[in-house]
Amino acid sequence: MTEHPTQHKPPASDGFERPATLAPLRNVAAMMGLVQRLRDRGAHMPGLGVVHGFSGYGKTYAAIFAQNKTGGPRVEIGHSWTQKAFVSAILRELGVREPRGTVAILMEDAIRRLAQPGHPPLFIDEADKLVDKGMIELVREMHEASQAPIVLIGEEALPAKLERIERVHNRVLDWVAAQPCDLDDTRKLARLFCPALVIDDAVLAAMQRACDGRARRIVTNLFRLREFAATRALDAISITTEMPAFYTGSAPTRRG
Repeated sequence: MTEHPTQHKPPASDGFERPATLAPLRNVAAMMGLVQRLRDRGAHMPGLGVVHGFSGYGKTYAAIFAQNKTGGPRVEIGHSWTQKAFVSAILRELGVREPRGTVAILMEDAIRRLAQPGHPPLFIDEADKLVDKGMIELVREMHEASQAPIVLIGEEALPAKLERIERVHNRVLDWVAAQPCDLDDTRKLARLFCPALVIDDAVLAAMQRACDGRARRIVTNLFRLREFAATRALDAISITTEMPAFYTGSAPTRRG
């Protein structure tokens, strides 16, 4: 497919304001499609969805976008969390200021709230940690009792981990593999994070390749690029511009 240079007209700006919206990247579209399938599922159909992929592909970004669109609660599992910390975090997202009681009491309260008709999905990020800690059965219990849709988000190995737990694996309606950013995604990120800077498609394509399509690294490079442009009073960047090397995430080699 022929690549066309970026044509958007940037607004007047110093280029350093915080982005006000989220970009609809293709992983965002995949997340929203999964959410819709979970919400539209028939009676007696399982209601767990799994989004998995390598670090930096933008899974959390997609989850935040879906959370904003649906109004659903979202938690990100902490490394130190216990069962009580997990359920309490969900209850706080559901509007309970100070959850109190045993894990069983807290679970009953969470299930009652999630079971409300038409309740939006619950998003659980870093779900790998729940499997590693032996806490994933809490998710199954929560879903079975409330029938609320639940989206589990984790690393590339998450499906293999869930496959070993048949009672949970059987409740998964669909699996979505997060994809690396393509050139179109990179363009959208550039418009979002560098609204005052016109960046040639050749530069964006080179950036996308250098970052292996990892959204987090692309965003890091866009911030570096707009800082570079601001210090030189540039409003456009082309492939002929002398600019710093792209950040790839590789650790520096040992100095002699």
